[in-house]
Amino acid sequence: MSERQINLYRGIISITVAVWAAVMLLFLPSCGGKDKNMAEAINEDDSLPDMRTLGVTSWVSDSGMIRYKIVTEEWLVYSKRNPPFWAFEKGVYLEKFDTLFHVDASIKADTAYYYEQKKIWELRGNVHIQSQRGDKFDTELMYWDQDREKIYSDKFIRIEQPERILTGYGFESNQEMTEYQIFNNAGIFTVEDTAPTDTAAVG
Repeated sequence: MSERQINLYRGIISITVAVWAAVMLLFLPSCGGKDKNMAEAINEDDSLPDMRTLGVTSWVSDSGMIRYKIVTEEWLVYSKRNPPFWAFEKGVYLEKFDTLFHVDASIKADTAYYYEQKKIWELRGNVHIQSQRGDKFDTELMYWDQDREKIYSDKFIRIEQPERILTGYGFESNQEMTEYQIFNNAGIFTVEDTAPTDTAAVG
């Protein structure tokens, strides 16, 4: 190969490298920006509720029967989240009905989330439940698993019965709130008194 051919070959290589460098400089920033914008758009869309309803009083059926009443200032539905859920971040009031449309329990909470696929309620902040027989339950966190028909918590709970008050940590009940237990009992009080009573004397 002559010196002239070598110089021509080197020139072609230099031009080719320069062209590719220019192409990469032009396209890489735009591609990177496009990916970033797409990612931001996806995250933004996913963070927005699919439905927002204000001043709600809604009746919810289960197996063809009205079983629940929901009252809330704001109801948000996030169907694109994983898992999808309903949010009641401005408070919620629930009533649960039996087959004769009697109120089994009423539930209030500062914040609530409902995971529709798992049928689990997560109740947070000043959770108050009142059963049909008048027992009152107060805690800061409560879960209600509709498939298992269980209500439970691992936080401090206060249960007020007609004649006494029970306190403890960790709790499980049937969803009618008629059969329940506290796992770590912290005390038993009479309704009139604030001091603990002798647990052996409580009937």
